[in-house]
Amino acid sequence: MADVQVKCIVKPNPQSPHEHITHLGNPAAKWIWTREEVIQSIDAKTNTFFVLDPLSGKRAVVGVVREAGKAPYVRTYADGRWNNNLLSLDQCPLR
Repeated sequence: MADVQVKCIVKPNPQSPHEHITHLGNPAAKWIWTREEVIQSIDAKTNTFFVLDPLSGKRAVVGVVREAGKAPYVRTYADGRWNNNLLSLDQCPLR
């Protein structure tokens, strides 16, 4: 299983603080995956994903949230709670 750092995201409206994430990536590692691919990889336990807080250097694990009546989505989990570290990442460069 690979441990993969996420450094950027894609949202349909980059200025929206609550818009859903469609892709996650790491330009330095030359990858960008759809949200669904990341969820499948987490569920299959083929990869783990994480974000590093730029100020504290703390690690936040990317997990899958499943709420009744909604599509699964990704969110970070650190210090015993879900948080929005992914939404604070820069937009991934367009291919």
